[in-house]
Amino acid sequence: MAHKKGAGSSRNGRESHSKRLGIKIFGGQPAIAGNIIVRQRGTKHNPGLNVGIGRDHTLFALAEGIVTFKKKADNRSYVSVLPFEAEPVEVAAAPAPVVKPVAEKKVAVAAAPVAEAVTEAPVAETPAAEAAVETPVAAAEEAPKAKKAAAPKAKKAADADDKAAE
Repeated sequence: MAHKKGAGSSRNGRESHSKRLGIKIFGGQPAIAGNIIVRQRGTKHNPGLNVGIGRDHTLFALAEGIVTFKKKADNRSYVSVLPFEAEPVEVAAAPAPVVKPVAEKKVAVAAAPVAEAVTEAPVAETPAAEAAVETPVAAAEEAPKAKKAAAPKAKKAADADDKAAE
């Protein structure tokens, strides 16, 4: 038995998808920069003013305006985008700036809290007791002086005098 398919119907149906070619924006319609105006195979329509052409011959707008189709002397169709007429914009005078008087800024300076010396309890009058009663600020000023006086050089000099006395 032959395995021949009848009428060849199953061999059909391998058509390609449609390419959706043609004019996308017609004459007299507005277009913004980048809009595709015509999709075509070959140059059925040629680019004119403010119109670019892609590698697949697609015509697109380079500026914002109205699309126009014209045939020139060479009997070719040219697509142009004529820019919108710029309407004069009213220039209103800006109001005068209001100058506010600058008030002096009050800077609050916070004083560092200082501990007060306690003198209520009766203490015997001795030099050590007087040092304990002094304010911390005075003690801080005297502390570095005490460190400088107790330098190791002074000890070496005292040791050298002791050795010389022997």
